[in-house]
Amino acid sequence: MQTRTVGEVMTSEVVEARREMSYKEVARLLHGHRISGVPVVDHDDKVLGVISETDLIRRQAAHAGRGAGRRFRLPALRRSARVEAAKARATTAEELMSTPAITMHPEQRVADAARVMERHRVERLPVVDEEDRLIGIATRRDLLRVFLRTDEEIRQEVLDEVLTRTMSLAPHTVIVSVDDGMVTLEGRLEHRSHIPSAIQLTWRVDGVVGVVNSLTYRIDDTRPPEKHPSRRIEHYWLPER
Repeated sequence: MQTRTVGEVMTSEVVEARREMSYKEVARLLHGHRISGVPVVDHDDKVLGVISETDLIRRQAAHAGRGAGRRFRLPALRRSARVEAAKARATTAEELMSTPAITMHPEQRVADAARVMERHRVERLPVVDEEDRLIGIATRRDLLRVFLRTDEEIRQEVLDEVLTRTMSLAPHTVIVSVDDGMVTLEGRLEHRSHIPSAIQLTWRVDGVVGVVNSLTYRIDDTRPPEKHPSRRIEHYWLPER
């Protein structure tokens, strides 16, 4: 089976910010390209961090709040407060960016990238090569493209790649129907243990949003064979005449 990789869906022409760029230069960059964030790179194109519109807005909000908070003196600031204070003083991309940068490699699966985005609550992932140099960027919109596949494309891949090529099932053993990415599997397999494999492999097909299992089986090979008690047959010998 083949699944879509980050390299197949990423945007190769990346808008990037240099570490020495000023706040206003970064703001103009986002506005001019109508994007919500950019990776920050050094002179070797290695990713240092990411700046989003949220980072810029937080800087302005923190800067505006500095005057209001000067009358209060705290003995010690928590780490989050110290970070916000530093953001308020930030004037360059290097000072504004969020670090460390969460990156992906082009050969990683789209599903893995989606989980990373959700776990870290980020909107974009810089894509780097084996030397950690920036080669692209994957946004949530890029990842969602895999779910724009038609139902017929999904159905054909389940039939060809999952059932026929991977599981070596005879044609027409399983009936596959797809409705808005929801796959239904119907039919009778030889062994019960093959059903979880069919479901898991179907889930891995790009564009699948759910799997309905209506498969049955002929042999339950998930249970140990029953042991029947042996029955001894008594032999009665006739006395010799």
